[in-house]
Amino acid sequence: MQCSRTVGSSTVANLRDLGGIAIAGGARIRPGLAFRSGQLDRLDVPSDPAFAALGVRTVVDLRTARERAARPDRMPGGAHLLVADVMADPAGTGTAARLAAAFADPLLANREFRAGGAARALAADYRAFVTAESARQAYRQLLTALAHKDGGPVLFHCTAGKDRTGWGAALVLLLLGADERTVAAEYLSVGAAVQAAFAPLIEAFTAGGGDPEIAEAVFGVRTAYLEAALQAVADGWGDVESYARAGLGIKDETLGHLRERLTA
Repeated sequence: MQCSRTVGSSTVANLRDLGGIAIAGGARIRPGLAFRSGQLDRLDVPSDPAFAALGVRTVVDLRTARERAARPDRMPGGAHLLVADVMADPAGTGTAARLAAAFADPLLANREFRAGGAARALAADYRAFVTAESARQAYRQLLTALAHKDGGPVLFHCTAGKDRTGWGAALVLLLLGADERTVAAEYLSVGAAVQAAFAPLIEAFTAGGGDPEIAEAVFGVRTAYLEAALQAVADGWGDVESYARAGLGIKDETLGHLRERLTA
């Protein structure tokens, strides 16, 4: 089953092109228009011809204000930055902030997230990616940017490019008509890249006494997380089409433009 194509960037981790993924009716996503990645804090366009060749015109940053301040994006020349903070609503996504703070202190993480607590926290955040007001605003912005007829190539990212970005990619694929097997395969495809990018942090955490299961839950890509988001869609809206319209406020015209622009 075909997943997104890895772009061999030397300065951006987990950079992938959604182009080529099979969707309904024998169609495929057009290459060169929708990219996903980790954060762009190390982007160096002059020394990264693979990235430069993409011609990115819009960057959708799904990270929090704190993440953006700590590691601001290095923007490619001429590109527009769109801030779409999925986790701005602390009532909906507070577990991730707790988890990030605890991860800096391995012993604290062990106390707070032992016995599967980290995995439960991640699953709770995936449900919030669907239901929290800030998340719905953020993903409305992402879909609108991707549907813009003259917007050029769009890159969307969070920190690692697996959770907020992973749900964003899943949402796009579902709305374009990909089946759930394809969506799950794309979601899982980034696991190795994330593990490689964060290997030093994972090693430091476990060397400091942190439980390896917590590290795997935080930096792993698990089908159960994606299923938590899909269940939240089903519970609240029934299906992804209804979620896009009623939950995100996406107009039929925008959905039409999204499909026309991204499918071939």
